[in-house]
Parts: sequence; C-alpha cells; structure tokens
Amino acid sequence: MNKYKYILWDFDGVIIDSNHARVLGFERVLSEYPKNQVDQLLEYHTRNGGLSRYVKFRFFFENIRNEKVSEDRILDLANQFSEIMKEILTDTALLIMDSVEFIQENHSNCQMHIVSGSDGTELRYLCAHLNIAHFFNSISGSPTPKTELVKQLIDSNAIVGPEACLIGDAGNDFDAANANGIDFYGYNNPALKGKGKGYIDQFKK
Repeated sequence: MNKYKYILWDFDGVIIDSNHARVLGFERVLSEYPKNQVDQLLEYHTRNGGLSRYVKFRFFFENIRNEKVSEDRILDLANQFSEIMKEILTDTALLIMDSVEFIQENHSNCQMHIVSGSDGTELRYLCAHLNIAHFFNSISGSPTPKTELVKQLIDSNAIVGPEACLIGDAGNDFDAANANGIDFYGYNNPALKGKGKGYIDQFKK
C-alpha cells in the first residue's frame, strides 16, 4: 500500500459490517409486498453488493414484479431505507477494526476516499457519527454509479493510474477499478481472490 498516493475504499463490508442492516432495511421497507418477491430481491442484493439501493429497488419493481415504478416512488423507498440505516449503523461495534486501524495509522501518508454504492448523504452522516469522517479526503456514494464516482475522483485530482487503488468486497468494485485503469484489491470476500492486483486477507499482516 505504501506505493499509492490515493486509496479508494468501498464502505459496506470493508469499513463496516453492515450486511445484516441492509437486509433488514429491504425487509422493512418492502414489508407490504409478498415475501417470496422480497426474498428474490435479497438474493439479487447479495449477488450485487456494490450496486446502489436505487438500482435494487428499480429491479424489484421492473424485474421481479414486472411493473412500472416512478422515480418519486424509488426516492421515497430510498429515503425510508436511509432512515433505518441511520438508526442501526451508527453503532461503532459494527466497524471492521482490521481495516479501520489501518486507515487510522496511514491516512496521513496518502489521500483516502470513500466511493460506495450506499447513498452519499447517508454515508457522510454515518461517518461523522462513527467519528471516522476526518480520515477521508472525500466521501461519495449513490445515486451516482460507482464507476462514475471513481472517474470523477480521478479527473478532479488528475490521478495517474498507478498512483491509485480501490479496495472492495464485491465484483462491482473490481469493475469500477478496472474500468478506470486503477489497481484493485479484494477484501473480506474470498470469491475475489484472483481478481485485480491481489487479495488482502488481513491488513495487520
């Protein structure tokens, strides 16, 4: 990691253990719909961890329920989901200390940025309440797709490919790094071994 001037971080599953909260959020927000349909969404959510809730809610209606859905409805569901996340994910016990301690010890050596599929406003709220926001030069999330977030960061900082890497736990993270010509390291998901520059079993090593 010492060779990088910029380290880009995914949030869910890399900095915080949030999977149970995200599942609970979808279950609560979609509680009026048939359980078998919600279960299909949760399966899609599990397979596509790096995608935003906006994409997942739209998939639920258009691909699982086969019905049209308005942008206002998507935004309403996303806002409900976000309120649930703010209740649950401000618990510091959910932080993944292996990565957080690495961030604490190394944030002054390079620029660190969060690029996540989670809602950007919610992310900044969570990071502030978890007292980790000051470690990062920027915190960005959906509804802008992750590939575009990485591109914007590269363009605004005039980053040259070898100067930066992205650390994530989902195939979407690898895709975002690969599309923008920067290194990718998998973390907290053994299925990513063999993808990108390498796999981080543990930062403490």
